[in-house]
Amino acid sequence: MKIGFIGLGNMGAPMAANLAAAGHEVMGFDTAAPCPDGVSTADSAAAAVKGADVVITMLPNGKILRAVADQIIPDMQPGAILCDCSTVDVDSARAVAAQANAAGLGSLDAPVSGGIGGAQAGTLTFMVGGSDADFATVQPLFDIMGQKAVHCGDAGAGQSAKICNNMILGVTMIATCEAFALADQLGLDRQKMFDVVSTSSGYSWSMNAYCPAPGVGPTSPADNDYKPGFAAELMLKDLNLSQDAAESSGAETPMGALARELYRQFVEEEDGRGRDFSAMLPRFTEKNLESR
Repeated sequence: MKIGFIGLGNMGAPMAANLAAAGHEVMGFDTAAPCPDGVSTADSAAAAVKGADVVITMLPNGKILRAVADQIIPDMQPGAILCDCSTVDVDSARAVAAQANAAGLGSLDAPVSGGIGGAQAGTLTFMVGGSDADFATVQPLFDIMGQKAVHCGDAGAGQSAKICNNMILGVTMIATCEAFALADQLGLDRQKMFDVVSTSSGYSWSMNAYCPAPGVGPTSPADNDYKPGFAAELMLKDLNLSQDAAESSGAETPMGALARELYRQFVEEEDGRGRDFSAMLPRFTEKNLESR
């Protein structure tokens, strides 16, 4: 399959490389990052999509997605599919899908979960919105880049699922970090805390798979001085999206709102920018020490 790939940053580059390694012809473009091994370099976004059967985008936000869509949709061949793997607002996802469909193209919004490690290992989870036919066409590519792809519904459903998933993640990570910091205050050994909670009702992905305490549980960014697997500022971005969606739909999400405010403080007023989102644990630990 001939693939155009736009956005070759920390996530996009390994995704494109995995497609190329699987034997697909991949033409890439990024305004700053170089193309990874096996991916041919185009001199513009429009050039990257010419003749492509599927065009994949991995971009920072909805505004940039809309701008790129304006550039590439006129140059995509009839019947090609635009598959956006960015995490953006639902309105932008639906607007770009409508624009692509009006031009005779297929469209999918397919944000991912799994972080940089998942992109490199080809173990991402895709949450996909769009038609059954478009999903079936792109499914073999999802199978190369990830371990699971869930067709969530019509246009925008993939972004809706991603926003809800990451709101849960942000809330549970904060609760996990608070619990470890409280355990420290109470003199409870962190390993003992993990041994109990990881097999009890406090079980969660944040505890069991991505434990924020160094030296406890499986290896995670906590064991690498909280260098980001998923940066705190990206979690703040996703929580902002969740609260924008809650406001526009009239949903009540008080825990999501509180998680957003805590990550906002951490990123914008403290030392959270450039650290993993699980670095909330040393943040709470330091706050507790200051209050003694």
